[in-house]
Amino acid sequence: MDTRLTQVTDIALPAPRRKGGMPLMEALNLRQSHRELSPQPLDMQTLSDLLWAAWGYNREHKRTAPSSHNRQEIDLYVFLESGTYIYDAAGNRLLLHDHEDLRSLTGTQDFVGTTAVEIAMIADTSKIKGKTPQGIIEAIYANTGFISQNIYLFCAHAGLGGVTRAIVPKEKLAQRLRLNDNQVITLVHTVGHKK
Repeated sequence: MDTRLTQVTDIALPAPRRKGGMPLMEALNLRQSHRELSPQPLDMQTLSDLLWAAWGYNREHKRTAPSSHNRQEIDLYVFLESGTYIYDAAGNRLLLHDHEDLRSLTGTQDFVGTTAVEIAMIADTSKIKGKTPQGIIEAIYANTGFISQNIYLFCAHAGLGGVTRAIVPKEKLAQRLRLNDNQVITLVHTVGHKK
């Protein structure tokens, strides 16, 4: 474990690398799910690049993934060995939410809890106005899908592995994270180095 992570609460991330990399068509060709991942942590630059690709700001008030009516209702909860954080895209940092390693609470599969990072996509439905309840559900899951695809494409680009998971003990995890009734866990994405 990176000892810098155990000595701080919030984590300032290095500026994401926004240029270069793999051509899109090659990343699409390489995109796949990987469940056999090593416990080796991601370095801070790679973590920053991953989170920016997933749901960072690429222009003023706009993100790398679309959201219905630009509500930006999804929060990324980042589960690391050092604790659980909320990705603050505007500040390019991780805000400490819990000091404990909660990675194992994000799923029931045997690989959960041992890989570098788990990213839970959690929608705050109170940010969505003017939609029916069904419209809200459709919006949050569509927006989650855009973010998840960005994670997959980044993993292909960076040579990492990962898999998106809907099998999540959502009630137990929501309680442990102290989520309110407006917050919905939509998906969790596991990311790490391939074995």
